[in-house]
Amino acid sequence: MQNIKVYHYDAFSSIPNKGNPAGVVLDGGALSEEQMQDIAAKVGFNETAFPIKSDRADLRIRYFTPGHEINLCGHGTMALLYVMKTKGLLGDASELNIETKAGILPVRFTEDHDSLYMTMRQASPQFQPFNGSLEDLARSIGLEPGDLDETLPVMYGSTGTWTLIVPVKSLSAFTRMQPDNQRFPEVLKEMPRSSIHPFCQQTYDPDARMHARHFSSPFSGTTEDPVTGTASGVMGAYYSRYISRQTTALELVIEQGHEIGKDGRVRVSVSDNGNTIEVTGNAVYVGEFDVML
Repeated sequence: MQNIKVYHYDAFSSIPNKGNPAGVVLDGGALSEEQMQDIAAKVGFNETAFPIKSDRADLRIRYFTPGHEINLCGHGTMALLYVMKTKGLLGDASELNIETKAGILPVRFTEDHDSLYMTMRQASPQFQPFNGSLEDLARSIGLEPGDLDETLPVMYGSTGTWTLIVPVKSLSAFTRMQPDNQRFPEVLKEMPRSSIHPFCQQTYDPDARMHARHFSSPFSGTTEDPVTGTASGVMGAYYSRYISRQTTALELVIEQGHEIGKDGRVRVSVSDNGNTIEVTGNAVYVGEFDVML
């Protein structure tokens, strides 16, 4: 039997038990893939992140949901880098490159009002059309078809992890959402392992541009992701391409998690004609515990 130390940090918030919880295991290099998956399942968070030595970058990170490994996780990256930076494991580096299954991505550190922030570039945005039933899609997240904003396209999008971006007319609809995650694969025929990410342009925070929720693929072993980094990144690209329809750089704040008591914020930068996406966030220590292998 082996005890594994897991650090619990909440990303995209400076308040413990807000934002998005992530597990961080610092001795990832000593673990097998099967052990990482076992740890993530026992931790139960949407993602647990493991740092590993890299021959191609400054650091490699692997991300596991309770059900499977994923290519990239924004909040897991924020939590892991915050832990390593504040524990002195990255020295005085102000920037570094991380190796992920979505590619090698640059990250930089900044301080604002004595708070540490991480800005990570994500993979180049990709979009594919959704050709399924809008009625079935709406009902799979507990809405009526009339709740969807049909002036905007429903699209699969990725900046490292695929999700279905679903425009919704009003903020009030978000309190009525109840996902039936087990139905997702039959609704998402083109990408049955995708998550679903509804959003609207009405917000609680006047400084935010978009409000969202994120419902997990049933294969991940979770139901809802409170505040998502990769999905927020692709939402920035979606906003640039389908809403503002502008090629100039833009900055936007995305809010998420209100309906489940999390209330996080993600800052997204879009540049290079919508092809370069950066996400900025912070993290806060919540606690630590041991997992037995």
